[in-house]
Amino acid sequence: MNPSLYTQRRAKLAKLLGPKGVAILPTAPEQQRNSDSDFLYRFDSYFYYLTGFTEPKAWLVITGDGKTTMFCQPKDMEREIWDGFRLGPDAAPAQLGLDAAFSIADLDQQLPAMLDGRDAVWYPFATHKALETRIDGWLGSLRARVRYGTLCPEQQRDLRGLLDEMRLVKDGHEQDTMRRAGQISAGAHIRAMQLCARMLRDGQPVREYQLDAELLHEFRRHGSQYPAYGSIVAAGANACVLHYRADAGEVRSGELVLIDAGCELDGYASDITRTFPANGTFTGPQRALYELVLASQEAAIAVTRAGARFTDPHQATVKVLAQGMLDVGLLDKNKVGTLDDVIEKRAYFQFYMHRTGHWLGMDVHDCGGYLEPGEIGQTSERKDALTGETIIDRPARILQPGMVLTIEPGLYVRPAAGVPEQFHNIGIRIEDDAIVTDAGCELISRGVPVTVQAIEALMRG
Repeated sequence: MNPSLYTQRRAKLAKLLGPKGVAILPTAPEQQRNSDSDFLYRFDSYFYYLTGFTEPKAWLVITGDGKTTMFCQPKDMEREIWDGFRLGPDAAPAQLGLDAAFSIADLDQQLPAMLDGRDAVWYPFATHKALETRIDGWLGSLRARVRYGTLCPEQQRDLRGLLDEMRLVKDGHEQDTMRRAGQISAGAHIRAMQLCARMLRDGQPVREYQLDAELLHEFRRHGSQYPAYGSIVAAGANACVLHYRADAGEVRSGELVLIDAGCELDGYASDITRTFPANGTFTGPQRALYELVLASQEAAIAVTRAGARFTDPHQATVKVLAQGMLDVGLLDKNKVGTLDDVIEKRAYFQFYMHRTGHWLGMDVHDCGGYLEPGEIGQTSERKDALTGETIIDRPARILQPGMVLTIEPGLYVRPAAGVPEQFHNIGIRIEDDAIVTDAGCELISRGVPVTVQAIEALMRG
């Protein structure tokens, strides 16, 4: 870990706080799983972004003049035998590039004095349970001593807004980490795809959890600490459930398998979806819909570049998918009308009901606003064709180099009146991770094949 990277981030944040501001940020608490067993610990993303510190029970305080203080667990050799190494407050300043560090036991004693004389206290709103109550207690102790000359902050402000903007554009270190995460995840998808076809060829039964196990094995084999989210391994009709989780469903020859899975590496997520024929060969209807989804993704990729709006890839996707639905008969043009009618009335929503992407970073649905900050006041109203609700539209975020987003169109065809039977229970999604550049975008997840021909060749191998 290079402490200078985190020192630079804290210095940038300190300037944004104002000379008399102070920021307070705890890491994530440990979470009980059951009885005396905890879930595997995962630090708070904001906290890690500013410190690189992964231990629980830690707090960070940054003042507007650039001083940084950490509160962390003290050294305790007996507890370290059971729970592992602790850095401790004595070693923390040199190791993490801090000005000072104290035991977490000193937090309540130290914080009121650190708030004294500040004009604004910044902390993440509605993020950590009871954080507001605890800060109110520290401020209350200051107010109780105003006759002795204490000066209590008069403003409380949401720290997330500042950090979200900082985290939205990824620096070179972050991009390199995300490229490695994408490579690991691509290898995991390949492993699962090939195992599926091989087992079916050998006459062995295949379950969704077996493919999930291959993903986890490949993630950990290459140093990933965790899956970035609960992996989706959905066979057959299960692929039409958007947030399906890998379960015990049977993987049958002749059906499609949708895998949405990515690893987390050193705090950064990847997010890849591939849909493939379980036995390695697409049927005619499967191929027709798959190539439609792929064409829509390529259209979205083509418009993803610096200067474009975040909504441009979605609009490009919808246009291709809507026309394709008319062409293959998913939508009856005699009932829904022209392409423009399908888009205006959102008739495509029956088969494509989610957006085409989201920010990606330390969180799989990463922080950062989707509206252009300087244009939020520019509003227009429209009536939603499906719900009748009045929607207030604001200009979407303008993409900048270093932003990272997913591009993930899909089609999900449930049996329904008027839907051609050959398409029933086909669910397809294709998702890649893209770093925005001046010239376009860099796809960092294409280590796993995406075309029909490449997928079939891979699964024969």
